[in-house]
Formats: sequence, C-alpha cells, structure tokens
Amino acid sequence: MRLFENPSFDFIRGQKIAYVVSGLLLAISLVTIIGKGLQYGIDFTGGLQFVVEFEQPVQVTEIRTALTEPLGITPDVKRYGSPSDIMIRADVDRSTNEVQDIFLSTFESEFPDNKAKIIKTDVVGPRFAEDLKRGAFKAIIFALIVIFLYILIRFKNWRFSTGAVAALFHDVIITLGLFTLLNEVMPFNMQIDQAIIAAFLTIVGYSINDTVVVFDRIRENSINFKTMEFNKMINRSLNDTLSRTVITSVTTLFVVTVLFIFGGEVLRGFSFVLLVGIFLGTYSSLYVASAVVVELEKTR
Repeated sequence: MRLFENPSFDFIRGQKIAYVVSGLLLAISLVTIIGKGLQYGIDFTGGLQFVVEFEQPVQVTEIRTALTEPLGITPDVKRYGSPSDIMIRADVDRSTNEVQDIFLSTFESEFPDNKAKIIKTDVVGPRFAEDLKRGAFKAIIFALIVIFLYILIRFKNWRFSTGAVAALFHDVIITLGLFTLLNEVMPFNMQIDQAIIAAFLTIVGYSINDTVVVFDRIRENSINFKTMEFNKMINRSLNDTLSRTVITSVTTLFVVTVLFIFGGEVLRGFSFVLLVGIFLGTYSSLYVASAVVVELEKTR
C-alpha cells in the first residue's frame, strides 16, 4: 500500500469527470426504475412462492406453459441458482396444499422422466405485504433524515449535511437501478425483499461512515490551514484519508465476496447489493459528498 503513504491525487480536477459519470449513471438508473418498475419479491406483493428442485435441468418457458392452464393464470417462473432449481410465484386464491398438488401432478404428467420436489414454500398475505412495503420505505426515508440531522449537529454546517445525503441518494438510486436492470439477467433471485432492504440500509451506514471520516479531516484541516485555498484544503483532506478509505473498502470487499460465493442462493442477492454499494460508497465519499460541499461553498 505504499502508493497511499503520501498520495497527492488531484480529486478536485477529477470531480468534473465524476459529475458526468454520476449524472449518466443516475439518469440510466432513474429511467430503468421508472420504465421497468421495481421488481418486488413476495414479501412486498403477497401470494404464494415455491422453490422446486428437479433431478435434471429444465427450461423456464416449459414450466410456465405447463402450469398456465391448471392454475388459470400465467405464473412467474424464474431460475433459482442451479439449472435444475426453479422459483414459481403465483397469486391465486387457493390453499398452499392445493397449489402444491397441482404443481406435482402437472410435473409428473409433463415431465415423467424428471422427478420434481418442492423444497421451499412462502406464503404472504396482501395486507401484510403492503404494510412491509410501507415500513421499508419509511425506514429508508427516516434513516436519511436522521443522518442529515446528525451531520448537521456534529459539524454545525448544513453544507456537509447536504453533501452527505446527496452521496447516500446517489449510492441508493444507482444500486437500485442496477438491481432492477439486471433482475432478469442474473442467474439468481434479484427481487426486492426484506433482505435487500437490509442491504440498502447497510449501504447507507457504510457510505456515511466513510463520508464522516472525510468530513472530520476537512474540519481539522480547515483549522490547521486557515490560509490555504478552500479547494486545496479539500483535496489535501481527501488524500489524507485515502489510505484508510481504500484499506477499509478492500477488506470489506473480501468478506462480502466470500459471502457472495459461498453464502448460498438466499444471500446472493443481498451480497450482490453490498458489493455494488461498497464500490459506490467509496467513490461517493471521495467524489460526490466533497464535490457538493465545494460547489455549495462556491455559491456562498
């Protein structure tokens, strides 16, 4: 890590490029979210969800076609990790046992040489799902408000609060847009459920931790170097904290990567969000939060 012993990178000059990159990513993310809509899991939509394990790989389209007639609706069918595991979600007014019997009898008649068994069942009522969705939204908004007030009280400067919240908004929106964009591409479940909401709140905590470290050094240097130009003082502060930021990010990435590889199908979406969030949190603490503070200082 000798590269970061005495760094002298010009972050202020690079912020102009960061404006373009962040603006482009935010635009793509917002268009994706508005165009495709958020892909909610059963936690937030309600209904019945099953994971079916086959002895041999199967095609999603064949499963969907085979179940449409007996269920009376077209179910949502996706792969669940391996080619032989399928996740089926159906919003039908029938009991769980009845739907399971329909699945097994259909698979037995349509795929007699490929034995199937149901390994997981989830049932969520629509009212409970709506309450969860409302609670998750309130949790994120409340977290942003509390963080804004915390930064305001700690640093006694509303510019720092605005920069911190802007960085968090940047991280959450881009991660959510990427999550929505890749929902039908990735070979694992990427629907928004309670675990994913927990991952987003974890991103918020990680990103604000990095940002507070940078802001602490900015406040310290503003006292020690009162005659230094503001932009140069910001740049010096970013270089002072660069080693700590990089080491923290790399060590956290190691842990989350292991979780992504060995954590199993249930934690794969959660760990994927964390991987993206760590990259964005490190980037935003260097190029977004401080950039907002610089721009607001110019307008003063």
